[in-house]
Amino acid sequence: MPLLRFDVIEGRSKEDLKKLLDAAHEAMLQAFEVPERDRYQIVHQHPAHEMIIEDTGLGFERSEDIVVISVTSKQRTEEQKQKLYKLIVEKLGEKCGIEPNDIMINIVTNGDADWSFGMGEAQFLTGKL
Repeated sequence: MPLLRFDVIEGRSKEDLKKLLDAAHEAMLQAFEVPERDRYQIVHQHPAHEMIIEDTGLGFERSEDIVVISVTSKQRTEEQKQKLYKLIVEKLGEKCGIEPNDIMINIVTNGDADWSFGMGEAQFLTGKL
């Protein structure tokens, strides 16, 4: 059920984007323990000049491999969130060669009434989910 939006600099191949999405989904399965087909991912590609992602004074540099992942989800524990951050960085490093300083993640939390998966219903409220 988490919805993941990926903002990247344009130019990645279809295969590279698939690796990125698959790696993030693996992390989601482990950290949030969602079902395998609970997969909602959207990629937004931008010209480099449209993404200014600095370091908030942490002292690291970003490259054109920068990935900003925005997660919209029902409430999760702090432990689950920290596990997700760690696993995404590990998996994107292993499978995509993306450096940890080029991965930024944020989570936006919402509730049962904020989701409709189709059919004009809020399935968490109707009991179908």
